[in-house]
Amino acid sequence: MLALRLARGAQAVVQLRRLLVSVASAGTGFLLLCALGYAMGHPDAPAESATRLAWCLVPLAATVYLAVSVARCDPGTRPRSGLSAIGLGPIRLMMLAVTSTALACTLGSLLALLFFLHLRGDLTGLPFDGAAAELLAADRPLPVPAVITLLVLVPLTASTAALFVLRPGARKDAETPEPPEPRPPVPAPGGLPWGVALLAIGLASETYAGRGTGAAALPGAGGLPGTGGLGGSSAGVLAGWCLAALGLAFAGPGLTHLCGRMLQAVRPGALRMLAGRVLQTEAQRIGRPLGLLCAVASGVYAAARLHGGNQLDLGPLTLLGTVVVAGCAIATVLTAAVESRQFHADTTAALQQMGAPASMLRKAAALRAGMLFLVFGPLTWVVAELAAVPLIS
Repeated sequence: MLALRLARGAQAVVQLRRLLVSVASAGTGFLLLCALGYAMGHPDAPAESATRLAWCLVPLAATVYLAVSVARCDPGTRPRSGLSAIGLGPIRLMMLAVTSTALACTLGSLLALLFFLHLRGDLTGLPFDGAAAELLAADRPLPVPAVITLLVLVPLTASTAALFVLRPGARKDAETPEPPEPRPPVPAPGGLPWGVALLAIGLASETYAGRGTGAAALPGAGGLPGTGGLGGSSAGVLAGWCLAALGLAFAGPGLTHLCGRMLQAVRPGALRMLAGRVLQTEAQRIGRPLGLLCAVASGVYAAARLHGGNQLDLGPLTLLGTVVVAGCAIATVLTAAVESRQFHADTTAALQQMGAPASMLRKAAALRAGMLFLVFGPLTWVVAELAAVPLIS
């Protein structure tokens, strides 16, 4: 009940973030149910059904990552001094955040079920009743245990991940940071070499798997006409892209820290020093979402190149999966930026009390954004070109 009251009384921005989690959960749940519908209608193609289900793991991972980011950024579950006296200690706040995450994802799963039943024709009285009855195997009864398992997958995974990330002692922002003091330079994250190695392995795997298959190795290509399914896709391409995305996520904090060092190079002034030091401090918080956004953008760019050359026919389910993954990546980056701003709120207030003008803080934020774009933008283009080469040839 307390979680419901906190969710009802939250600010509009917080409600919007939770709504985005519900929408992403609905999209992912609908894709999982569509994979089940294909398996029911094609019992003689278990490999194809398994491949379609495997492709759903990508939006599932993106949705879970967004849900965890929103739970971390929720101001209602942030530990504060004095709350333990009224029974809201770290463990209770953690459980509230996990409960809110589960509620948001469950709402999305229920919406996915209603839309799936509506397109099958099981629910009537609305437009487009049974519009996809043939594609979703409306002539066969739904296996209730399988439907429940697929719908519970997103809430269960997201709440478990939130429980692991928000457990007491795991959050570095449990207490409000103190005003800035003279400190040594922030050490660089150690994941950059591993990230580069995983990126290289992923691109090599994708090249090997996509050799000789061309555009048919991508989801939506070579599938049944008009289904927008995942027919003809290659598990090797999926594994290669996932490894490349994981590599970019590992390399993101190191690249962000490098951006901070570049800003402070060659006799920096107060503006570049402030912008660079914030990037170094927040490398872990915003670097990993930026790396994942870079991976998603490179995949969308490569698919757009194939589509522009009339080699790729994207169907509605593939388009839905792309929108879910891209939307989750963008929303996660924005959520990480909001979390970073909340974490440095006291520091910003201290700088303003010392006489720092507001225009200086805005210029520092713009400088950080510009430097990140100069580094991650070309990297996205290079990865996209390398990923598209084996699929075009």
